[in-house]
Amino acid sequence: MRWLRDRNRAEGPQGFIGFGISAKMSDSMRERLRMLPEGLWKHYREDAEADWEYAELQDWDPLEKAGEELDHIRYLALRVHRKQGELFSGGKLYKYYAVVTNRWDFDAKRLLEWHREKAGTIEAAHDVLKNELAAGVMACGRFGANAAWLRLAVLSYNLLSALKRLALRSC
Repeated sequence: MRWLRDRNRAEGPQGFIGFGISAKMSDSMRERLRMLPEGLWKHYREDAEADWEYAELQDWDPLEKAGEELDHIRYLALRVHRKQGELFSGGKLYKYYAVVTNRWDFDAKRLLEWHREKAGTIEAAHDVLKNELAAGVMACGRFGANAAWLRLAVLSYNLLSALKRLALRSC
C-alpha cells in the first residue's frame, strides 16, 4: 500500500494511482469502531437478514511514518447488525468490515459502492481463463513454457472480450 500511496515511486509509473482495498480488521481498528459515536453511523443498505451502516474513521493512519510524503488515506467502515437480534459468532452484536482508500473524489457511500462493484468481476474472469481457456492446467514442468501458456490464455480472453463488445453490441 505504501507503493501505491507514493507518487514518486522508484519503480513503476509515477503519479496518482487510486485504490480501494478491503482492510484487515485488527483488534485496534475494531475497538476504535466500537468507540465511534452512534451519530457517525449512517444507513448504507438493508436486506432481509441485516441492516448495514457505514462510518468514516477520522485521522487514522496506522501505516504512516514521520517524514513520509504519501497520499492521505481514509478508512471507511461497514457495520452489520442482524435484524432478528441473533448474535454473530462469539456473541457479538455487530460484524465490522473496513475499506482503506486514497480516493477523495467520492463521498463515503459512493466509494463503498464503487469498491463493492468490483467484487465478482475478477472471479468471473478467472473462471473463464481456468475452465474455458485451459489456463488452469499448465502445459509442462517448465516455468517459461507455463508462463507463455498463461499469457496465450490471457490474450485469448482479451481478444474474445473485445470481439464480444464490438461484434455483439448491435445484437
